[in-house]
Amino acid sequence: MPLALITGAARANSIAAGIVPRLRAAGWTVITSDLEDADVTADLSTHDGPEALIAEVNRAHGTIAALILSHAHDIESGILDTTAESFDRHVAINARAGLLLIAAFARQADEGGGVIVALTSDHVTGNLPYGASKGALDRLVISAARELGPRGISANVLNPGPIDTGWMDDETRDSLAGMTPLGRLGRPADVAATVEFLVSDEGRWMSGQLIKTDGAFSAQF
Repeated sequence: MPLALITGAARANSIAAGIVPRLRAAGWTVITSDLEDADVTADLSTHDGPEALIAEVNRAHGTIAALILSHAHDIESGILDTTAESFDRHVAINARAGLLLIAAFARQADEGGGVIVALTSDHVTGNLPYGASKGALDRLVISAARELGPRGISANVLNPGPIDTGWMDDETRDSLAGMTPLGRLGRPADVAATVEFLVSDEGRWMSGQLIKTDGAFSAQF
């Protein structure tokens, strides 16, 4: 069975955790990583953590065929109250770790190539360091589609819109659902269905795209 590594799957209600059973049902061996309660652990804020994570998965399980980046650091702040230290940590985890993971993934890929899917977000105002670092990740992944395509590696960014993974109160949940033309918030299972397609043989031709699977939430802007 092909091997997939999913980062950011520690919490049971996370998007990443919702992707795991969908891929396993599709015939993938799935390894998850995060700081706790996962198959392997890694501190993605460090310079060597991402490469060490890929090496550990290779050692224990073999070549990784799909890399799904769903980890994130998120502390809300805006222009006037974002500290340099906070900004640097967001960039280190959300963007730099993505770059290092993608590079290590590409180096270990076999002749069959591979596939990269990264989760992103449009949320910037009032959540500046998170949104800015996710924007950097977008550019990294789209660049990877061009640079790594000759190695048989496809790469896409997936923006699921607002997903209730436990961070919403009732007022936020109702407000965002009311702004979604399809009348409900997205669920981790919705994201998982798109990821399953992108990592499939049929989905590998799609590459270099920022895909919005948000029930037309973003179509109003």
